[in-house]
Amino acid sequence: MTRTAAICGVGYTPFTRDSGASVLRLAVEACDAAVADAGLDPADVDGVATFSLNSDSTPAVAVASSLGVTESKVLLDVQMGGQAPCYLTGLVARLIECGEIETAVVYRAMNGRSESRVGGMAFPGEGALYRYPIGYGGYASYVAMWATRFLHETGQGPDDLWSVVERQSAAAATNPRAIRPGGVTRDGYFDSPFVVEPFRKWDCTAEVDGACAVVLTTLERARDLRWQPVVVKASAYSAHSQSGTDIGDHLAWSDYSRNYTSWLRDRLFGAAGLTPADIDVAEIYDCFTSTVLIGLEGLGFCGRGESGAFLREGGPLAVNTHGGLLYEGYLHGMNTVTEAVLQLQGRAGANQCAAHATAVVTSGALMDGSALILASE
Repeated sequence: MTRTAAICGVGYTPFTRDSGASVLRLAVEACDAAVADAGLDPADVDGVATFSLNSDSTPAVAVASSLGVTESKVLLDVQMGGQAPCYLTGLVARLIECGEIETAVVYRAMNGRSESRVGGMAFPGEGALYRYPIGYGGYASYVAMWATRFLHETGQGPDDLWSVVERQSAAAATNPRAIRPGGVTRDGYFDSPFVVEPFRKWDCTAEVDGACAVVLTTLERARDLRWQPVVVKASAYSAHSQSGTDIGDHLAWSDYSRNYTSWLRDRLFGAAGLTPADIDVAEIYDCFTSTVLIGLEGLGFCGRGESGAFLREGGPLAVNTHGGLLYEGYLHGMNTVTEAVLQLQGRAGANQCAAHATAVVTSGALMDGSALILASE
């Protein structure tokens, strides 16, 4: 591979609790905005990629047609949830680097509040016969079990979950896209009801209707476009043999104090030729607060059991600068990628970080997931 892939544009729809629009319309709006943001035309696009969970989105071919793509050379539809954004972005980058396509859009669109809510979604599978009769059915229950063990094993507790809320709700207060109000107080947090222990309502993601997208092309072409190119330095994905048979297959995982980030860390940083100390911005997947703590430890930004203190100390690493999925809104993590791009291009408005040359992004909460390292040129 002699070419380098770069992200050159991002696009959003508003994040709402009831869009009043079809998922196709949301997808096309976000993709069209991303293409225009890059200074390109839909005729320049020859690849479209997306993902969905339990048929909650619209296929790439429909978006390509509605967007006005002249000829699609690659169309990707992945059946994944939050593991997908970094995985798909990295995969599309490789396709550009090897010459299969020139310019592609990666998007996520969903009416995740007014229609297919993950919080109430049924998950069929081999274990459903056993999970549902005992009340072990909601996604929050699965992550809560993992989080409880993680906190126990690492000697952390509610104050460490609060450290995530404190930082991210503060970021949301200055993010005009955020669906949730920012500035949650400590008393407000600890007085709020449990959804499922150890998670209170502020620990749980904010479901939304909406869409967002990124545009990738060659670095050479991106240099001639509107914004500073964001180079895809490295990507990695990890799934172990216990994954994929059933939503409850995490019960076979041997160590709840670590997730996929621990397994892909060395590959990711090795491919980029960087270390955690070289990273300015970390956009960590946060369907629940615990995944931020696990991710920071797994990626090597702090030691085992030190993630809550790491956030409280407020070091140079900027974490979830948009308020995360918890506060900006839950688009299965695609907006963690778009936020990283805006930060590296210096376009994050009131939430812009002073140091913004490199970023790490993660996608996924438990056993399997993906990550990117991005850098401004």
